[in-house]
Amino acid sequence: MEKNQNPWSVPVALDDIPETGLHIEIDAPETARFELAALANLRELPQLSAVFDLARRGAGVRVTGEVNARVGQTCVVTLEPVENDVKEPVDLTFSAAAGTQAESKEGEPPEPLVGGVLDVGAIATEFLFLGIDPYPRKAGAEFAPLQAGDGSAKPFAALEALKKRLGSG
Repeated sequence: MEKNQNPWSVPVALDDIPETGLHIEIDAPETARFELAALANLRELPQLSAVFDLARRGAGVRVTGEVNARVGQTCVVTLEPVENDVKEPVDLTFSAAAGTQAESKEGEPPEPLVGGVLDVGAIATEFLFLGIDPYPRKAGAEFAPLQAGDGSAKPFAALEALKKRLGSG
């Protein structure tokens, strides 16, 4: 993804993070929420915020926190509007030294830190997209297949009739 493709960009330079760490609370502006809703195929995105703690780790940074959002979607069963809350925990390590295993958790390599700048808006966007329910359902909505009233309907009756018609011609 190119730098300017993300509608919500909040860059933080590694040099701006003190050795004691940095606490950041961000709220997405209305224009960014509108664009993100379109990208995520949402009816609306009335609320999107994130809280991050940034801690320096040598030539990198560890990002922990949470992304919170309220998303307006459409129920996949009833096609009625439904709203859901998204709460996604974040725990990532970024490093300027590409390909190193240093300071990664559970043996996972750190994410690349390009140009000494971390975009916490992009991080929040990625975790928002991960947290959206791809098949939202209204409370109590259940899919029930159509039932034949007398049980005499056969699933391939129409194909059988077509086969007979074509075969007799």
